[in-house]
Amino acid sequence: MLTVKGNQPGLRARLKALPWAEVPAVSSVDTSHGRRVRRTVKAVQAPKWVDFPGTAQVLQVRRTRTTHTRTNGKNSKRSTKRTTEVVYLICSIPPEQAPPETVAAWIQGHWAIENRLHWIRDVTYDEDRHQLRTGSGPQVMTTLRNLAISLIRTVCDDPTTTGIASANRAMTRRPTKAVKLLTTP
Repeated sequence: MLTVKGNQPGLRARLKALPWAEVPAVSSVDTSHGRRVRRTVKAVQAPKWVDFPGTAQVLQVRRTRTTHTRTNGKNSKRSTKRTTEVVYLICSIPPEQAPPETVAAWIQGHWAIENRLHWIRDVTYDEDRHQLRTGSGPQVMTTLRNLAISLIRTVCDDPTTTGIASANRAMTRRPTKAVKLLTTP
């Protein structure tokens, strides 16, 4: 599966121009994290002009996100903000083997992985502001960060409540514990 992004403007425009209004949709609603997100997925067999080897179907995913905020103060008011994002994908598995519901689950699974690893690297380890830029240094540091994240998730009793950041702080206060993690089978 491949998301068609802005670096493929011609393909994206042609996919956008397909008669999506006539295509049946599959929708799901997620109300977690204090917001409501409706995901609508439509899939059609790939047109012949899609120039990617093995493409079997193309998809449109529409995400409508609604958040409610309340202003503080004497005359508290509630406001609603709604944003819509439309994404196009190409998939090498035919619609009979990968219906829209299945593809939608794959997309959400991808974002779960993205959030589980990359968000921690971006926020907890502040990787984007790291100054190491030459040689194999960036790859080495990324490997060490991934190792640290994996070790913490492996040894913590409950990593969902302990958290990577708090485990890092605990390890810096007791470096012998960190060394023991690396040297004990």
